[in-house]
Amino acid sequence: MKKKRVVDIVEEIALPFLDKNNLELVDVEFVKEGQHRYLRVYLDKENGVSLDDCQLVSEYLNEKLDELDPIEENYFLEVSSPGIERQLKKEKDFEKYKGRLVEARLYHTLNGEKIIKGKLMGLKDNKVIINREEKGEVEIARDKVALVKLSINFD
Repeated sequence: MKKKRVVDIVEEIALPFLDKNNLELVDVEFVKEGQHRYLRVYLDKENGVSLDDCQLVSEYLNEKLDELDPIEENYFLEVSSPGIERQLKKEKDFEKYKGRLVEARLYHTLNGEKIIKGKLMGLKDNKVIINREEKGEVEIARDKVALVKLSINFD
């Protein structure tokens, strides 16, 4: 039998609890940084995530993960909001934030640009569509995009 990935196990544990508490699971990461491992859980909800929300989920996950003990290594658990410039990863993110200002960072230049900013028009046929007012609409294959995140315009 194939061993489950840590992020999949954490998602399985967290989702019913988050649903019950009207919270959305944005992402789970299990990464090594330096000598340490970090289990990061990112949450969201309609009017923003509070410190109390993060504490509630952190306590729940600590208890469940201690009980089940699915992670062999030592790690630090971090529960937080993805922030106002959150990264868009899932298809539903591209639908939810359609019409919002985004920044796409590309692996390689496209028409001399490696960073493309504009209004997110959505995701179609696995292409990110961004409308740049003065330069028009651009479609970028998703595998050519390193990341897409919400962007704040301070003009």
